[in-house]
Amino acid sequence: MKKYVVFLFVCLGLIASPVLAAQTAQKIGYIDMQKALNLSAAGKAAKEKIKEKVQSYDTEVKSRQEELKKLKEDLEKQAMLLSEEARNAKERDYQQKVKDYQRFAKDIQETLQQTDADYTRKIVESLLKVVQEVGKRDGYTLILEKTESSLVYADDSIDMTNEVIKTFDKQGK
Repeated sequence: MKKYVVFLFVCLGLIASPVLAAQTAQKIGYIDMQKALNLSAAGKAAKEKIKEKVQSYDTEVKSRQEELKKLKEDLEKQAMLLSEEARNAKERDYQQKVKDYQRFAKDIQETLQQTDADYTRKIVESLLKVVQEVGKRDGYTLILEKTESSLVYADDSIDMTNEVIKTFDKQGK
């Protein structure tokens, strides 16, 4: 019986050794795409462009806010002096300008979000190509995305984010 058990373990060992050897030859890594977006040169440039757009819109928004504030103050000052019909007309004019301002602000927000999404999409597409190049070049079997793959734990030694950022920035995309 002892010989049978020893023989069984030897057979299992022979069967398992090629499987274990194949598993150790596999190379796995992950990338933090959000970090790559934020720290790459293209990501920083995109952030800067969006910041410039926000600042350019900001002056227009402030100008319209001041105009609305002035109209409201004028309406409140003149409310007692105006006839009911004139007061109602000024009130309607003020409400229309408020609606126009709200539409304008919403349009700006949508434009900025769309611009950000466009920049992000282009950079992510380029980053994915770089990840594939690095994966092939360095012999990776599997590369995961840190946040999207529900990666619960991974050793920092398989984090290839910085390497991808360097390669991406070198390509100047």
